[in-house]
Amino acid sequence: MSTTVQTHQQDLERLKSLRYMDDDFMTVCLEDNFEGVELILRIVLGLENIKIKSVRTQETMKNLHGRSAILDVHAIDSANKEFDVEIQRSDAGAGAKRARHNSSLLDAHILKSGDDTEDIPDSYVIFITENDVMKGNQPIYPVERYVSIGENKVLFDDGSHILYVNGKYRGNDEIGKLMHDFSCTNPDDMNYEALAKRARYFKQDEKGVATMCKIMEDMRNEAALNSARETAERLIKKGKMTLEEIAECVTLLSLDELREIETRVLQLT
Repeated sequence: MSTTVQTHQQDLERLKSLRYMDDDFMTVCLEDNFEGVELILRIVLGLENIKIKSVRTQETMKNLHGRSAILDVHAIDSANKEFDVEIQRSDAGAGAKRARHNSSLLDAHILKSGDDTEDIPDSYVIFITENDVMKGNQPIYPVERYVSIGENKVLFDDGSHILYVNGKYRGNDEIGKLMHDFSCTNPDDMNYEALAKRARYFKQDEKGVATMCKIMEDMRNEAALNSARETAERLIKKGKMTLEEIAECVTLLSLDELREIETRVLQLT
């Protein structure tokens, strides 16, 4: 069996095990899937009449003066409320400071120059985590700001919302059924058809399977390129090899690409 055929077989086996809890698979399934995104937000937020008008997946949220972020799913509803849905399998990626960073970036991009801050719509950052990161055995953990007035606490009500969804929750309610679907590898065992039909397409339909295999191939190639760039950068920083010698070791990069990396390294030193 050739390496190419073997790799393809491995991709097909991996595809069988993918779930919505895997962020790459989720973003593919939710791309332009307005019905699926509406379902998730309706259940998580309890917004019965939510109507999504825009869905973008893996969107880069630029920060000109600091660290940017890539949003798994960025949605906007008919009332211009903005939603960032993030999948986190690792507890370390769902920290409070990351939630704060994503929320601040989302808010910073809502208002345009000259807009009144009082007109800023609500924003929601939602972390769906594979584990119960808050360890409270609750399905959903809303995070809100409060004002302390003596011994009382009053909701600050600034329109900025952060929620953590416990992916381990399996109650016999809508959120429990949703979290079951997020961890389900077989679309035919899912509760919600809005999620199942897209998973079924990418797992069982010939065209959908081909699309997913191409995506996995592109991801492998991109990972290999990133690794090559990191290796080249380390070698350039050591300064013991010429670019031509590095090109012989790091065959994925051309001499022109190595020159660009060298220029960037020199600018940072």
